[in-house]
Amino acid sequence: MLKGADGRPEFAIIPYRDGSVGKKMGQILEEIKPEAAYFTEQGGQRSALLIVDIDDPAKISTLAEPWFLTFNANVELKVIMTLDDLKRAGLEELGRKWSM
Repeated sequence: MLKGADGRPEFAIIPYRDGSVGKKMGQILEEIKPEAAYFTEQGGQRSALLIVDIDDPAKISTLAEPWFLTFNANVELKVIMTLDDLKRAGLEELGRKWSM
């Protein structure tokens, strides 16, 4: 799963200004343990793109809530596949089943 978090400027700037952003991000990342973490901008705002492995949809809250509560962030979750996942998806069978 790919997780994007964009902080809303009016609230998210506070941890940057008070010097706590590194500690807070570190705590969140330590808690959710992403496979990879990338930091960039999207739409002119600070963003984090995280690759996380989630085996239970109930864990989505544990991924999103720290960003909501700490940075008042907009969070988007996308299910993504590796090439191996795609190979196991059975696309040929699905094509035969659903083609007209």
